Amino acid sequence: MADITSRQAEDVLTAALVKAEQIDTLMNVAIVDAGGNLKAFSRMDGAWLGSIDIALKKARTARFFDMNSGELGSLSQPGGPLFNIEVSNNGLITFPGGIPLRDENGQVIGGIGVSGSTVDNDQAVAEAGAKALT
Repeated sequence: MADITSRQAEDVLTAALVKAEQIDTLMNVAIVDAGGNLKAFSRMDGAWLGSIDIALKKARTARFFDMNSGELGSLSQPGGPLFNIEVSNNGLITFPGGIPLRDENGQVIGGIGVSGSTVDNDQAVAEAGAKALT
């Protein structure tokens, strides 16, 4: 199984933080490896403490299911095929801001999770981080 390197994780983290600064928001950014273990993390000065756990859970959610956390959210609504999945795996986050990280061959090597603002801003920052691998 391929895994994100420390250097790649730092590149993803840096790109995400740059985007957060560009859109003038304070974020928590978590990068996990292929096994869902924390590889890199940053809490911007003044970012919400409650968003630390959310960022990590978004990253793990994206990696565990190899899909954006928001996509999983649409499948987990009442009546949906994955209703209540968010209570599995010691808690998942099923709204935007988590993205699986892929290498140049498209293989999932980790995940990024971002929390601290609106879900649109969280997603934009996560996307900027993920693009650092391409």
